[in-house]
Amino acid sequence: MRLIQFDHQDQVRAALVESEEQVRLLDCDTYTLASRAISAGKPLSEMVTEALTDTRLDYQALVDDKRLLPPLTHSDPAHCLVTGTGLTHLGSADTRSAMHAKAQAAEEDMTDSMRMFKLGVEGGKPDAGQLGAQPEWFYKGDGQCVVAPEAAIPSPAFAEDAGEEPELAGLYVIGNDGQPWRVGYALGNEFSDHVTERFNYLWLAHSKLRACSFGPELLIGELPAHLEGTSRIQRSGETVWEKPFLTGEANMAHSLANLEYHHFKYPGFRRPGDVHVHFFGTATLSFADGIKVREGDRFEINIHEFGRALRNPLRVEADTPAISVKPL
Repeated sequence: MRLIQFDHQDQVRAALVESEEQVRLLDCDTYTLASRAISAGKPLSEMVTEALTDTRLDYQALVDDKRLLPPLTHSDPAHCLVTGTGLTHLGSADTRSAMHAKAQAAEEDMTDSMRMFKLGVEGGKPDAGQLGAQPEWFYKGDGQCVVAPEAAIPSPAFAEDAGEEPELAGLYVIGNDGQPWRVGYALGNEFSDHVTERFNYLWLAHSKLRACSFGPELLIGELPAHLEGTSRIQRSGETVWEKPFLTGEANMAHSLANLEYHHFKYPGFRRPGDVHVHFFGTATLSFADGIKVREGDRFEINIHEFGRALRNPLRVEADTPAISVKPL
């Protein structure tokens, strides 16, 4: 079962994806749907069935009219927190470590990236009831950094790079009692500045403070353990880079449960009513293949099980005057 959200008569509404051509309108948005499920103690899929209307809409028309929205949103962007974990996928450490230093076999010569990855391989999938290794973690921003599917991803004028990161994202709502509830999963473009990160690993935090996108479809239910996708960059209608990628727990050093635990163990991330978007990491980047994107290039990320591809063109923002703080 897959859902989308879009602008319907100046309201945010969700719809059930019935086919590549058609969606069926629901009587509310995804956040309201999740809240109903939490309150009723019922599976989200049952709430979807109860919320169905008789209105069916042309899916492609919603895309063409740029009416699509992220599949889960909060009415107040400040109450949507966007975060992620890195070095979670088998092969991801090689890409990351190559940015900073050549990895050596000896433990004392390992980069921090390789050490972090090794921790995940050895302890990222703990037995039931046990605590696993803590993953790398980063903050991207609140809901203001999220760009809708088909909309342009902005890259600030001061950025050194504007690179895609094809990932899965977990989408969550926090219940009134502070219990995190996973609404589902979506395709994501985590989007980062890899040149800034490569210069010095301590600039990783800076490199992640960029826009991102996820969707267009929200997958409800169990996530397949093995997923195969394709990430590509289109320029003037031509493909300038394309590469397959793997995700799902079978291709990860960490279990999803372990990543979720180490995020939601912090009380500040269990604030009732909040929405969380948490990226699960990747091992495939065009940057690692020497690709330099340009304004107008379009990122396309696709996994068959998630329906339509996540597509976003790149927009480079105009330079702005230097920010200065004024004393009161």
